[in-house]
Amino acid sequence: MLGELIRKVVVLAFAAFCAAASFAQSSTVTLITADEAKRPRAKSTDLTFRAGISRGPAIELLSPRSSEAGIQSPIHLQLKFEGHGGAQIDQASFKLIDVCDPPVDLTDRIKEFVNQAGVDVPAAAIPDGSYLIRAEVKDKEGRTGFLTFTINIAKQH
Repeated sequence: MLGELIRKVVVLAFAAFCAAASFAQSSTVTLITADEAKRPRAKSTDLTFRAGISRGPAIELLSPRSSEAGIQSPIHLQLKFEGHGGAQIDQASFKLIDVCDPPVDLTDRIKEFVNQAGVDVPAAAIPDGSYLIRAEVKDKEGRTGFLTFTINIAKQH
């Protein structure tokens, strides 16, 4: 009798845990709010600046692809980090900025999706419009790498 009760409690606890984990993974993260979307947008220009010869980590945009025009929100945001010369990525240094006036630091909204390999946000909600985003990360040697990219969100039908 007691054994059967314990088994039921364990089964229910496991089911609740699985449901909570599934909800956490499938929930949508608000990357940019409607109020932030109304801020003046920066022009899409080359914002890169490099000094010296040190090579910081590379950041590659895997999703959404830059060739994708007019994608629907929520988007799958995926970035890949790659250190040079065997340097390890300092994931705590990662920053994600919406380049507008004034700029919006988006880092805290997605920090749970950042790891040594990059960023993987399954569902990031963004209002329709065009957004210039800057990603930045350092390696354990203090060298900085960055990527500036544009996300174009189409109006919902």
